[in-house]
Amino acid sequence: MRLDKLIAQMQIGTRSQVKDYIRNGKFTVNDQVIKKPEYKVNELEDRICFMGQALCFQKFVYYMLHKPSGVVTATKDSRDKTVMDFMQDAAGKDLFPVGRLDKDTEGLLLITNDGALSHRLLSPKKHVEKTYYAECEGTLTAEDISKLEQGVDIGDEKPTLPAQVRIIKQSDTSYSLELSITEGRFHQVKRMIGAVGGKVTYLKRISFGGLLLDESLEKGAWRALRQEEIALLTEQNKNNNKED
Repeated sequence: MRLDKLIAQMQIGTRSQVKDYIRNGKFTVNDQVIKKPEYKVNELEDRICFMGQALCFQKFVYYMLHKPSGVVTATKDSRDKTVMDFMQDAAGKDLFPVGRLDKDTEGLLLITNDGALSHRLLSPKKHVEKTYYAECEGTLTAEDISKLEQGVDIGDEKPTLPAQVRIIKQSDTSYSLELSITEGRFHQVKRMIGAVGGKVTYLKRISFGGLLLDESLEKGAWRALRQEEIALLTEQNKNNNKED
């Protein structure tokens, strides 16, 4: 990985500031002064120092990706582009997406190498909330909203758990809403809307486990989670541990 990209992710400075630091000889790699921002390093093996102080790299890393439509949520795929194709410059080994979004679904996707946290966030027992913005064809009555909020039959053994519905816009032929669910069933949002006579034409996840999508990220862009965002997820993980 490029030295400037790695250092910028540690929030020591902006990308341009980091480049200036490097060119001015502020960084050493394995005790050698490096003045080329593009110098390749291994964050897990190389000893990197800033003004004589060794930098500590976290064992676990956490990223937010704004997933675009048209790519699959997988670490690799023989036919389609995957979300991991966007993460090639990210620090950390053995990265993977937490859960999945359908190929045609956009929005927030957590990328990490923390398997324990991923397991907790995805466990059906934990009821971690996920919120989606959906644009739909059809009409939505008060009765339909009540069904979604109370739990609706989507053809599984059990109806869905109660959901939260927030209507954004509505007309005679279409509507948009935010739907918050605490399960992760296959095509769940699309099936829930279908169960009340609608059809999803656009779907975007805007929050996951209290983590909000950074709308300043363009589709296909990613950034490292801030410390408070990591704390939000890990604190939830600790709380979930108490429920086991």
